[in-house]
Amino acid sequence: QVQLVESGGGLVQPGGSLRLSCVASGSFLSINFMGWYRQARGNERELVAIITSDGNTEYGDSVQGRFTISRDNAKNTVYLQMDSLKPEDTAVYSCHANYRRQYFPGNLVSWGQGTLVTVSS
Repeated sequence: QVQLVESGGGLVQPGGSLRLSCVASGSFLSINFMGWYRQARGNERELVAIITSDGNTEYGDSVQGRFTISRDNAKNTVYLQMDSLKPEDTAVYSCHANYRRQYFPGNLVSWGQGTLVTVSS
C-alpha cells in the first residue's frame, strides 16, 4: 500500500505563494499517477493537478497558469507550487495516488489526510 502525508498548508495573503508537499511511502509495484484535489467548505471536491509516472501533467481550469505540480522521484515526493493565490483557493488540499501492487491485477488508490490552505487578508 501507499501512505501519503501532506504538508505546507497555512495562511497566506491574496497574491501570495505557497508550496505543498506530499511524501509517499509503503509498498507498491508502480504508481500510475499522483495528484492534488481540493475541497472548499460546502463545495464539491475538485481536481487541482495530476502528474503521471512519465511526467505528464494536467490541471484544473481554475488553477491553470497559477499552479505547478512537480515530482522528486528520489524523495518519493510530489509538490504543488501555488502562485497568485486567490481567496477562492481556500480549501483543504489532499494528495491522491493511483498505483499498482504486486499480486494485484488492477489499480489501487490512496488518499492523504489533507492540509488546509487559507487565502485571506
